[in-house]
Amino acid sequence: MATFKELTAQDIKTSRTFLSQLVDIVQEDISGSETRQSFPVFVTGGVGPGVTSSIFQTVFDQNFNLQTANPVFDMTVGLYFSGSTVLNAKSGEDSAGKLLFPSNSLMMREKIDVYRQFAQTLLGNADTTFTAPFKSTESGDQIDEALFVNFKRLFSRDGIKRETFAMKFFTSGVIDAFESFETLGLYVASGSNLDVTSPSGSAIFTDIGSSTNKLFSVGGNVGNVVNSANTNEKVGLLFYDQGIGVFDLSKIAYANQHMSGVIDAMNANSPAGVGVGKMVLGDTISGNPAAKFIPDLMVSASIDDIVTHIASTRFSSGSFTATTFQNVTNINSTLIFCRASADEFNYSSNPTYTDSDNRIVVIDEGQEGRQQSFTFITAIGLYDANDNLLAVAKLSRPVEKNPEKDLTFRIRLDF
Repeated sequence: MATFKELTAQDIKTSRTFLSQLVDIVQEDISGSETRQSFPVFVTGGVGPGVTSSIFQTVFDQNFNLQTANPVFDMTVGLYFSGSTVLNAKSGEDSAGKLLFPSNSLMMREKIDVYRQFAQTLLGNADTTFTAPFKSTESGDQIDEALFVNFKRLFSRDGIKRETFAMKFFTSGVIDAFESFETLGLYVASGSNLDVTSPSGSAIFTDIGSSTNKLFSVGGNVGNVVNSANTNEKVGLLFYDQGIGVFDLSKIAYANQHMSGVIDAMNANSPAGVGVGKMVLGDTISGNPAAKFIPDLMVSASIDDIVTHIASTRFSSGSFTATTFQNVTNINSTLIFCRASADEFNYSSNPTYTDSDNRIVVIDEGQEGRQQSFTFITAIGLYDANDNLLAVAKLSRPVEKNPEKDLTFRIRLDF
């Protein structure tokens, strides 16, 4: 049976500690079709069968059809509404201020909306542009074409630890036939390089130096992401508290590289052999033989096609680490010190503790009336002011309490 003692303010202390875990994301998880799930929510109308696309794709740590699969991060792309790619692509505005684009573009307003949503969350203003380095006023530092990587809380926890982030990215895709003939001024139909894994040209992008130059925004702590081979080259931003990376695609990828391959399009008369509702980017059939990664792929392809290209080719394929960082978990603790002085908790209110003569039931015969009372403490209950049981702390083994012992039990509540 329990006996009670009221706790005072001196018996309760609070503390805060931090726990870090290493997160490694392998190449195959990002590039694999079975570990990367799309969520088609965008559907066009009009010409041809239309185009269905996701707004983002989610990378899992194993086949996403398995119940044990965990989502690691979301990946999408966005365009700054006042950036050169959008300004050069738009055909005008309607009376309501809605941006208009030609038929050879796709999901331009959705790409702009994605950029605006991240800007609102991370910068506090949907009309603001991301820059690398952070808050730069130089026009060349403006991120017009952004790759957004949003790590799930299961892995980023309460934030990403500074100077632990690194990402291996292939800046150049596969060199296709067009680039071999470009110097001769010839435009030839070339094989696709949109879906061929990059074999070389990798770079490591990291947030080294962010602990020295600590930056802050509406979205919390932020650091510049740099090229590890040249730390003066700022290629993106990492928002630590949100677990979000913003990368300048014109810097982490070869923007002028020729791109060729089949992409979705509102097209009722697709070239032979590619299927209805498709177009061929980057050869004489398409009418745009000099198509480049920026702006052509970013303008003409759907978000799904762009993300699929980046994920399946620019992170390569294999069991090597593609992205790594350490997360931070904040552990708030309440320490409760339950003190039992020498003359406390030596007697039990359990009715079996005494006999019919109200004497302590002794172990050895003949000790009745002379045996000192003692107990074994097995659990400690915490009650509120109305005597409602809130929590129970179980001891790993019974602890003897007698008049010759002064005990203190420390209870730790983490949350």
